[in-house]
Amino acid sequence: MASSNIKNMISLNSIIFNGMDATKIDVQVQISSGLSKPDFHIIGLADRAVKESAERITNVLAALGLQMPQKRLTVNLSPADVEKSGAHFDLPILCGILCAFDVLPEDKLSKYIIIGEVGLNGTIVKTNAVLAASVWAQKNGFGIICPGDQGVEARWAGDTDVLAAHHVLELINHFNGKCPISAPEMPEQTTQAATKRPDMSEVHGQAAAKRALEIAAAGGHAMLMVGPPGSGKTMLASRLATILPEMTPDEILETSIIYSIAGGLDNKKLMSMRPFRSVHHTSSPVALAGGGSDARPGEISLAHNGVLFLDELPEFNRATLEILRQPMESGKIMISRARRNATYPARFQLIAAMNPCPCGHLGNAALACSRAPRCAEAYQNKISGPLLDRIDLHVDVDPVNPWEMKNQDNAQSETSAKIRTRVVAAREKQIARQGYMNALLDGADLEKYAPLDDELTNMLNSAAEKMGMSARGYNRIKRIARTIADLRGNDNIEMQDLVEAISYRPINRGKYGVK
Repeated sequence: MASSNIKNMISLNSIIFNGMDATKIDVQVQISSGLSKPDFHIIGLADRAVKESAERITNVLAALGLQMPQKRLTVNLSPADVEKSGAHFDLPILCGILCAFDVLPEDKLSKYIIIGEVGLNGTIVKTNAVLAASVWAQKNGFGIICPGDQGVEARWAGDTDVLAAHHVLELINHFNGKCPISAPEMPEQTTQAATKRPDMSEVHGQAAAKRALEIAAAGGHAMLMVGPPGSGKTMLASRLATILPEMTPDEILETSIIYSIAGGLDNKKLMSMRPFRSVHHTSSPVALAGGGSDARPGEISLAHNGVLFLDELPEFNRATLEILRQPMESGKIMISRARRNATYPARFQLIAAMNPCPCGHLGNAALACSRAPRCAEAYQNKISGPLLDRIDLHVDVDPVNPWEMKNQDNAQSETSAKIRTRVVAAREKQIARQGYMNALLDGADLEKYAPLDDELTNMLNSAAEKMGMSARGYNRIKRIARTIADLRGNDNIEMQDLVEAISYRPINRGKYGVK
């Protein structure tokens, strides 16, 4: 290929995400004279991964039979005050240079958002945020050029002009009319629910915990389970997602975009099943909240529209746990850095589990350690009162009697599908009444949709005084009572609903088993 006809200035389009917010990046390529050897610079607040594009692109040009001219080649990524990160700028920079060499037509490529990493031999490698970029491109009147392996992912955005190429030569041949690239067909959604999932019918006993889990699912409430090792806390938590309502199309797309930005989206599937994120207690604050040099989403955003499960809650670093407080109230997380503030949605349902003490056998004289019960209070104090206060349901999970496990007929146990029917009915009642889940009721809406008559108000006031309840805890009991009434299909909160709701709140901020 000849490189004699060189254009001085080329401008193409790429994109960068700051949280869920997209910024279109103008990739400007300028070739100027005055040097005796090639000189390649990338400017515009680019990080190291972007600047390394110069080396990769130089090798790709050589593989294509093009020689860098004896001139200064400057690539400017505009706007210059927005930090650029990621290797997905390889492809737009390379396309800009090929336009300058008159190998590709600038007027046609300028109608696309271009993203993709490029290998040294010209292959176009998978990159993050293809679905997110395609959604933005579709809304703003652009097509998208992306890696060939991610054409299906880009097509999920809808009626978007998608060019998915596996090699740079495919793009060259396409725009030269020699071998057009076929547009990926609109895929049919492959549902994740078709795979084998755990079922509530597999849980022996634990009627009280199952009931609490159903209430949590129906109202979107956070829940804490406390019990000795082996009592079934993790088993119960892993089945919460199976009794939650199916995700709406908007929830599927929003959750899938988050996974696309994080690089965790399967090319042939959207996130059609509610996420269940089980976080290890050694996780760092950045792993939970998100962040890093490119401000990627953390576990609480990956659990958006699904379940965030924290096992062995007191074993987490306290500073890590305190991160949960703000997103549990607002449904979003802001990651603040020196040059950027990224905001991700984080409307997750928190399910936590813990032992009552370090050995886990508080109250069992045969198994408890010699420091019981004194060690229990210190162990539980690792969790702050404000965080515990934000957890609606506190449930004791006792060990299952071996005879109960042996004699229980699983055929008689309720399946997840049967429980989900009641949960869905309760959720539909809430959406029809106030437009959102009961867990979000607050202020005037709480008074309007969860009113208590004088008898119930006196009952709740008395309980709040005896239990040392905060105003937040007081309101959470009303929300839980509203959900219990909804599960019964009742428009009004009754005494039985309120009494059951009060039973799920801890006394003295969760000093379980400490006398």
